[in-house]
Amino acid sequence: MELKVINTKGQDVGVLAVNEAVFAKDYNEALIHQVVTAFLANARSGTRAQKERGEVAKSTRKPFKQKGTGRARAGMASSPLWRGGGKIFPNRPEENFTQKINRKMYRAALTSILSQLVRDERFIVADDIVLNAPKTKGFIEILNNMSLANGTVLMVVDELSEELYLASRNLPNVLILEVHQLDPYSLLRCEKVVISQKAVEKLQEQWV
Repeated sequence: MELKVINTKGQDVGVLAVNEAVFAKDYNEALIHQVVTAFLANARSGTRAQKERGEVAKSTRKPFKQKGTGRARAGMASSPLWRGGGKIFPNRPEENFTQKINRKMYRAALTSILSQLVRDERFIVADDIVLNAPKTKGFIEILNNMSLANGTVLMVVDELSEELYLASRNLPNVLILEVHQLDPYSLLRCEKVVISQKAVEKLQEQWV
């Protein structure tokens, strides 16, 4: 299988032979949904906290007498049945949201996404993505040359240079990752994926 390679000026410079085990897999929607859900769940931090009835700042005095009022009996105002009372099963900061995903499943989902991106013509291979100076203007020029000025763009490089990082960090529609940082959610949420030729080779070495 071969993919077209372009340079930062948007010109065709050749083709790259790639492994079909990475870029020609069937789209497995159920597996991708499971992996993306687990990825987002594992990124959650247990920061939410609620109070139970013993932690609410209310008096423990009995609100009114047990009988003769016509109202339902009540022992304290912090009851979960009352407005402003505690929660019956409160959320705790130590709550664990992690979901286990096997390595083979994770890689299978990533290759399935990459293959679909290639079929949808949303996957672009660049010979190299290099900037001589950390200037956003120069980086935007590269995006314009590649017809990537509109929409969200994910760039994958084998090694992120300081110039490339500084030039792209102010652009909200651009995300740059190294090969080992690649994740299914970033691949799916960006409209176009640009990957350097060296990154493709490193990707195949890791996954084949």
